[in-house]
Amino acid sequence: MTVVVNSRDDFTLENYRRVAMGGESVTIGPDARRTMAEGRANFLHLLESDRTQFIYGVTSSFGPRAKLTIPPDEQRAHARAFGFRRGNWARGFGGGYLDERVVRGIIFARLANFVAGNSKARPVVAERLAALLDGPLPRVPLDGEVGAGEVLPMAHVMSGFRRDDLEEGEANPLMNGSPVSAALAADTALQARHRLDHAEQIFALSVEAFGAPLDAYDVVLDDLWGDEDEASALAALRRCLEGASPGGRPSAAVPASYRVLGRVLGQAHRAVAGAEDAARVSLRSVTDNPVYVPPGEGHPLGRAFSTGGFHNAMAYPALNALAASWADLTLLAQRHVTALCTAAASAPSARAPRFAAGAATGLEPALSGLVEEARAAAMPTLLPAAVNDSQDDVSLPTFSAYRRQVRAAECLDGALAVLAAEASQALFAAGRQPAPPLHDLLVAVRAIFPPDGGSPRGPGARGSDLAAALTRSAVTGSAAFDISR
Repeated sequence: MTVVVNSRDDFTLENYRRVAMGGESVTIGPDARRTMAEGRANFLHLLESDRTQFIYGVTSSFGPRAKLTIPPDEQRAHARAFGFRRGNWARGFGGGYLDERVVRGIIFARLANFVAGNSKARPVVAERLAALLDGPLPRVPLDGEVGAGEVLPMAHVMSGFRRDDLEEGEANPLMNGSPVSAALAADTALQARHRLDHAEQIFALSVEAFGAPLDAYDVVLDDLWGDEDEASALAALRRCLEGASPGGRPSAAVPASYRVLGRVLGQAHRAVAGAEDAARVSLRSVTDNPVYVPPGEGHPLGRAFSTGGFHNAMAYPALNALAASWADLTLLAQRHVTALCTAAASAPSARAPRFAAGAATGLEPALSGLVEEARAAAMPTLLPAAVNDSQDDVSLPTFSAYRRQVRAAECLDGALAVLAAEASQALFAAGRQPAPPLHDLLVAVRAIFPPDGGSPRGPGARGSDLAAALTRSAVTGSAAFDISR
């Protein structure tokens, strides 16, 4: 399958998923080719009207050398010389690399600059860019990438791009702008929605295992609380618990972690929606610097001017918010596991079949480390205080925010795996089945982590397998842990 792009409206989260995660190719549609050809012709008219006018990177040099004027007879050669080699200072230092799906996403996001004619480039340049998806894909380091804008990581992405025939104004749209932030936001947003689904299902399984009353998730609270994200979380819990028997544990014996579940999950809904909004806006944004605006009233030749499009100020705060939500849910999972284990240890044997019993996977001590690591990863990423030079005096922290969010998500997956195993064990020991919507989840959990110990692998290995399955499901969107809506 191929994704055809004709306008910025084609840069959606769904098309991003198809290209980045589904491995589909991209074709530049006829409308986009016509628009780009017209934009290129208009830009050349503007440039030829005065080749001494300031157009960043076209009639001038780049970055701190922007005040250096490029003579008209050298401007085409200047375009072909633009870029960095991966082996120079645009490199990583052992901190790992972006997954290939994200590199594919960066290439897809970069094309949004071209299709509306704002890039100043010929259609052939966009087609050559789209062809990079056919591979081999470059390796983009996760560290050493903090600078003003995203030229450093884009130097890796474009390392194999043919430059020998580039013309004036065609180098900058390849390297300048913020397609990396758009891709990191989109990659995270797509995973975050699946991860939130996992959390809602597994916390609902914990509610069933503990025998908590269902009043804390009552539909009347949707209106009483008056928040759409909390209402969404409560609705998800009710879907998971549809057909559940009323909780048998008295309210006075239910820890706060069960009663506040809807509100904490509501905050996660808010964070996921924020990440999705940041991704949707960023994917279709024209962030080229300089940007070309076609002819209009008062500007018969159009305009080419410098902007701050290379600095995406939406992505990293959205990633910060997700990391914080993942850390809170990791803590909540630990509290639920503690409640299940405490109930199992303290319940009289005569009451054990009614209440949670047998929560004894032995994984509870591992949760303390996951909670602390998630909390450390959730420390907000702010604008870096370091200054590269007087020109590039504000850097972009998206890579740091992305890495922290990934680590907080990994901790949450680990904590949810432990909680799922403990809840499964408790239901098994009590001889109970959960609400019907949770049956498939319980089967999937027990296929990896049998509650009866019928596996040659120890609980630590089985817990790791379960956490890995949750992570894979979040990335791929596979249905192994999904409840049909």
